[in-house]
Amino acid sequence: MANFATAMVFRAENTTPFRCGQRVTLRKDMLPGEFSDEDFVRALAGSGARALLIGRKALVLLGAPVLTADYDLWLHFDDIEKLNAAFAPLDHEPNRSPEEARRAGRYVLENGEHIDVMVARAKTDAAGRTLDFDSAWQRRQTIPVAPGVAVHLPSVDDLITTKRWASRPRDLIDIQYLEQLRRRSPP
Repeated sequence: MANFATAMVFRAENTTPFRCGQRVTLRKDMLPGEFSDEDFVRALAGSGARALLIGRKALVLLGAPVLTADYDLWLHFDDIEKLNAAFAPLDHEPNRSPEEARRAGRYVLENGEHIDVMVARAKTDAAGRTLDFDSAWQRRQTIPVAPGVAVHLPSVDDLITTKRWASRPRDLIDIQYLEQLRRRSPP
């Protein structure tokens, strides 16, 4: 694989099939202390936190040909402490206390890699459509990414809604991709 940021890949000696049918080589050449997508998904999956991967990393898992350098999560309001505890061994520190994060509706875990964490119970887009976390969690899709490790993403429809929240030019492009994916998927 030419660019590590284009797909979530893991350290191993062989290749493995990804959901989109593409085969990628798994990495084992990272230096100690480096943070990898494998570190991220293993910490996330092991946290026990109800968290949805949103943003472009979610699109990458769905096979979109996009690049991104950061992680975006939508976390259940009550699970901040679980997530923080899971990322502490990776030296990722929150920029806000759990109480401050709940009041602000977001915080960042950072140590070289940037993990944006939204903790709002619900969010409304510019058109007045509201999506609440509990409903999105019930409709989530679970993507296996390694043996025994899976990542939760919003349904395609809910992921489209999360992209509408910011409606930046790249979000509008991402929405077009997701709408095409929705049309191709069986009901």
